[in-house]
Amino acid sequence: MTDEPISQSLFFTMADGLRVHARDYNRGASGVLPLVCLPGLARTAQDFDVIANAIARGAAGAPRRVLSIDYRGRGLSDHDKNWQNYDMRVENADILQILAATEIHEAIFLGTSRGGLHIMVMAATRPSAIRAAILNDIGPVLEAKGLARIKGYVGKLPQPSSWKDAVDIAKRIMGTQFHALSEDDWLAYAKLTFEETDKGFVARYDPKLMKTLDAFNLEQPLPVLWPQFAGLNHAPVLVLRGENSDLLSQETFEEMPRRHPACETFVVPGQGHAPLLLDKASIASIAAFVSKHGEYKRA
Repeated sequence: MTDEPISQSLFFTMADGLRVHARDYNRGASGVLPLVCLPGLARTAQDFDVIANAIARGAAGAPRRVLSIDYRGRGLSDHDKNWQNYDMRVENADILQILAATEIHEAIFLGTSRGGLHIMVMAATRPSAIRAAILNDIGPVLEAKGLARIKGYVGKLPQPSSWKDAVDIAKRIMGTQFHALSEDDWLAYAKLTFEETDKGFVARYDPKLMKTLDAFNLEQPLPVLWPQFAGLNHAPVLVLRGENSDLLSQETFEEMPRRHPACETFVVPGQGHAPLLLDKASIASIAAFVSKHGEYKRA
C-alpha cells in the first residue's frame, strides 16, 4: 500500500445555493460497492479520515471508493444564514443530491450518531440506495441522559488557547466515558473538534447548531424509532456501541438484533458516545463487515 494521498475535496451547490463539502477517497475504484460516511450532529467528514483511508486502500479486501460528507454548517461546508435549515429533512435532501452528483446509486452507509438517523430516514426515502448499513452508537431509542449531555456542550465550547488546552477541554467533556484513549488519541480528537485559524481556535461547526437542540424537551418521552429501524430489514446491519455510551443503552443494543433479520453487533471497549473509529479493533470490525457485504449483486 502506498501512503500517497488518494482523496480530494468536492464541493456541491445545493438547491438553495448553499455550498456543501464532501471528501472523496479513491474515486476511480470500481467493481465493489462504495462506502458513504455520515458524521454526528456537530462532527465532520474528517472524523472518518483514518477509517476512510484504510477502506479505500483495501482494508476490506479490494480497494474501494469512500465518500465522507460535511453537512451544511460543519467542516468545510458553508454556514447557513438560517439555522432552521440545520434540519434532518434538509440535510437528508443534501445527502441525496450529493449521491446523485457523484453517481453513487447504491452503497454501504456508515453513520455515527446523527449519521445513523440519516440512514434510517433514507431507508424510507431511498431504500434501494442502502445495500448495507453500519450504525455507530445510535439506535431506535435515544437516551435522555445522552441528549442532555450533548445539549450541554454543542455551541458552548470554550475557546482553547493552545492544543494542550483543546485536549483538556475534550477530556472534561468526554473523559468520564472514554477510558481507553491514549494521549495521541486525545490530541487527534481535539484536532477533529477544533481548528486553528488566524483568529485563534474555533470549533469545526456553526455554533448556531445549539438552537436545533432547543426543540428537545427532555422532560417528555423521546420519539421511538423502531419503525424507521425496521426500514433497514432489507439490508444487513452492523451496530457498534461504545461500552460506556449514554445515548445507546445496552437494552436497546441487545434488542436491535432481535428485531432485525441480519444484524451484527460490536462493542467498543473503554469508549462512550460516540466511538472515534480510530482503534484497530473497530476498524477491523467495520472492514470485515464491508468486505462481507461489499460486492455488487450479479444480475
